[in-house]
Amino acid sequence: MTGALGEALARLGRARTPADLFGLDTAEAARTYRQLARLVHPDATGGRTGDDFTRLNALWRSYNRSGPVTITTRRHTFHVGDKRAGGDLADLYDAKHDRPRDGPRAQAVVIKLPRDPGDGDLLEREAVALRQLPKDGDGRFLPYVPRLVESFRHRDADTGAERRANAIVALDGFSTLAEVHDAYPGGLDPRDAAWMWRRLLVGLGFAHRAGVLHGAVLPEHVLIHPEEHGLVLVDWCYSVPGCYAPVDSSGRVPALVTRYADWYPPEVPARERASAATDIYMATRCMTHLMGDKAPKPMRLFAKGCLTALQRRRPDDAWRLLAEFDEVLERLYGPRRFRPFTMPGR
Repeated sequence: MTGALGEALARLGRARTPADLFGLDTAEAARTYRQLARLVHPDATGGRTGDDFTRLNALWRSYNRSGPVTITTRRHTFHVGDKRAGGDLADLYDAKHDRPRDGPRAQAVVIKLPRDPGDGDLLEREAVALRQLPKDGDGRFLPYVPRLVESFRHRDADTGAERRANAIVALDGFSTLAEVHDAYPGGLDPRDAAWMWRRLLVGLGFAHRAGVLHGAVLPEHVLIHPEEHGLVLVDWCYSVPGCYAPVDSSGRVPALVTRYADWYPPEVPARERASAATDIYMATRCMTHLMGDKAPKPMRLFAKGCLTALQRRRPDDAWRLLAEFDEVLERLYGPRRFRPFTMPGR
């Protein structure tokens, strides 16, 4: 079968547990059930899908009996709520956790669970990076990266499948650069892009000095706080942490985000060793994409030097690049001053 019915039956066939089919977000689960029920109901298919409809309803009854999801680890008990967002390879769920005996005051967190258990190595890579950054980096710049609460393995009670999960302190009030672009489709004012670009270079400079490459500086992975002019680099699943060398000494970015395949510099799809210049290339793509045709010539020339195909000819020191960027901005706009920024509809 093809089309919507074929996709529905394939999705139902892949599900081994109610959560596989419906997720953890109760409102979204109800919508999913209604959509699937309309498609696979025997009356809609001439009686061809009776067994599939029976299985769908059995999974739905089991889902409703299971109640709120609770995950207990060595250090915490997490009470998992609705899905906050869906990422490239994982879903993020809002959660609350009991205060640990040996840790700080409890905070709201998000639980990051890969949709495919086979992607657990990428979640582990993120956990390694988020441990290395505060350990080896300058503590003044820790607000530029998420804070890992705990990384653990979660075994599905029905199938026994294990998933690597990361619990990360929740971030509120932030927007992704993809959302900024959508809010300003005609191009962002370069004066607004300037502070985002500066902070992105600070975040990368901090990470690189700590020995970690991000590996996927893409619009969905760069969060800005409009009112506070804050910035956080998220999704470190594609990172290349220096302390990961005993496990993977290749220095390669482990995977690509397919829908952004043409955003990567040549060394990534070629499976060559990455460097700080790799992150700088992608960060520059983010910022030029935001401004579009509004970027003034000095900014375009600055960006051009960061986007050369040859890795060795690209800048590889974010801190030095920041100083050069500040000179460009001063020539364009004079001394720095705070410029309020708002997201439409917020």
